[in-house]
Amino acid sequence: MSIDLADPSLYFNRELSWVDFNERVLEEALDESLPLLERVNFLGIFSTNLDEFYMIRVAGLLKQIEAGVFNASVDGLTPLEQVVAIREAVLPLKDRQIDCWVNDLLPKLGEYGIRVLAYKDLLDEQQAALRMHFRQEILPVLTPLAVDPGRPFPHISNLSLNLAITLEDSKGNARFARLKVPTTDKIPRFVSLNEVVAHYGGSSADSPYTFLYLEDAIIANLDLLFPGMIIHHAYPFRVTRDADVEIAEDEASDLLATIEQGVHQRQFGDVVQLIITREMPEHIRSMLMEHLRVTERDVYELDPPLGLDALFEIAALELPNLKYPKFVPGVPVEFTSDSNIFDTIRYKDILICHPYESFDPTVDFIHSAAYDPNVLAIKISLYRVGRNSPIVKALLEARDEGKQVAVLVELKARFDEENNIVWAKALEAQGVHVVYGLVGLKTHAKIALVVRREGDVLRRYVHLSTGNYNDLTARVYSDIGLYSCQPELADDVTQLFNRITGYAPHAEYQKLLVAPEQLRHRFFDLVDRELKHAQAGHSARIIFKANSITDPPMIQKLYQASQAGLSIDMIIRGISRLRPGVPGVSENIQIRSIVGRFLEHARIYYFENNGDPVVYLGSADLMERNLDRRVEQLFPVEAPELKRFLYHVLQLQLADNMKARELQADGSWIRVRPGENDVEIDSQQVMITYRENLRDLPLFI
Repeated sequence: MSIDLADPSLYFNRELSWVDFNERVLEEALDESLPLLERVNFLGIFSTNLDEFYMIRVAGLLKQIEAGVFNASVDGLTPLEQVVAIREAVLPLKDRQIDCWVNDLLPKLGEYGIRVLAYKDLLDEQQAALRMHFRQEILPVLTPLAVDPGRPFPHISNLSLNLAITLEDSKGNARFARLKVPTTDKIPRFVSLNEVVAHYGGSSADSPYTFLYLEDAIIANLDLLFPGMIIHHAYPFRVTRDADVEIAEDEASDLLATIEQGVHQRQFGDVVQLIITREMPEHIRSMLMEHLRVTERDVYELDPPLGLDALFEIAALELPNLKYPKFVPGVPVEFTSDSNIFDTIRYKDILICHPYESFDPTVDFIHSAAYDPNVLAIKISLYRVGRNSPIVKALLEARDEGKQVAVLVELKARFDEENNIVWAKALEAQGVHVVYGLVGLKTHAKIALVVRREGDVLRRYVHLSTGNYNDLTARVYSDIGLYSCQPELADDVTQLFNRITGYAPHAEYQKLLVAPEQLRHRFFDLVDRELKHAQAGHSARIIFKANSITDPPMIQKLYQASQAGLSIDMIIRGISRLRPGVPGVSENIQIRSIVGRFLEHARIYYFENNGDPVVYLGSADLMERNLDRRVEQLFPVEAPELKRFLYHVLQLQLADNMKARELQADGSWIRVRPGENDVEIDSQQVMITYRENLRDLPLFI
């Protein structure tokens, strides 16, 4: 009897799988073996992850519900069923997060002098100093907004923390006002008591790391905002809005201006989540729901404090003993000589692994090209570059040096649009050729090309990567880059840039697998070839490392391979719709996730190929968007010693018994633990240990 591989029971729900991933992030915050401030940092990451999830994914589901969409996803859940299931899954996680902060981390931080006090616990003179600080530094920024027949309910901006204030005037009339708690770089959420008393007088706290929540300082001094009124209560609340900017690119005459407008509109999207404290009375809750146009399904009751994304302020405290030990990234031996970087790359292909190895060679690649008199042109794609980017600085210098510089700036890189707009304008102002990609497609490929005259020939050097040209994320994201001057690879990169900047929809590629034109079917061919090896009794195996796997045709292809007996190991950090371990379908597929100190971001696709391994790296996950709606690339690693190294990296992660979880057929994730006689293996820590000679990484099986 044949099995229907489209059966919904063979698929996990995409959104609930993401919630499971964020639960694994929360588990890092709960892990008592981690340094305290790192645990605080994971709580902050958990919060910002959830915010983005609601702003994009939940917002999309709510739009479908509003539009009357009842079609089920591949796993059989309708949009409404997904929203209900998400709420049921997320609420206990939020409670666990707050419990971890209030009842676990805060007491432990207190042992090291890091305290967050309640206003009532301050000495009288400390309260007096705080009141003076409030008058001078906070009060001028606040704007109380009354709500009455003459003054309508105000707009509540996205992700803002607010106070719903109940008052009474001198005639006994009940009044209501809303006050936004400011969230600027100049006004931190955690008010330093010692800085306040040092400036305004009073007794310092026992520790220099003593804080109050900003909202508590505001609530304690509301009488200064509402003189002559009786303040009854102030109830914190927070909203999350739909932030999925929809751009009709084919109708936009100026994509840059259109994206700018879309980013601005994020503050005005529909409310998708209202978070309140449990003490808020029903009549205030009902009023907020009415004005914000949300249902009970969208309301989340929690214990204070709300908005724990602010915990990054605490995590940033300079207390090295409460953080991971610092390390200096290694540098591949090829880049340690005084040789010109192009001479080094011309000698052989070179891999570099961040954050274990330095990002400096990547910056040096562009910087050297800027000042090398033999370099004629530089081309690069920028997806997320961050602020104060040394890469962008080098590109600007290259233009000053008279080089031809072409830059693809992806304006649609979600939540990085504003940074990218700034850089796009700066590059254009300097005379750089700036393009914004293809209509309807995000350009997610990470590619750079340098054209250099060497004697009578023009030689092209390429850098291809799994990660962004971002010096900040290179310190915390696990990514891999390749430097090469292989002519065929350089031809492909040239073709890809022509595809992006000009008109070349039918470009042919010798080495690269490029989406959306041919990555999917070329990838299927690789799986089919491996399947034939397995059926013939030859050496065959697949190891995939990616962020997510959600594409149903890709999953069905892997199910077919498993049914034929092909062994498939997958290291999937985030979402998996694929259900492993199902008899007759996926019993030969194992999936694990590693969540640790660094964000696992590299994509590695390994095919055993009867003893002649084929290995691809790149920017593409096994998701519909990467295969069909983005410009992506996977690039081959062909040098035997580099393929062997990548195999060792994969085997190391498959041997991890400290930070790995394994996905079960029932959807649960079981944390991998070392046996009684097993050596403890934290794959990221092993990579740190070998960072100075990473190519000597031993084989872990």
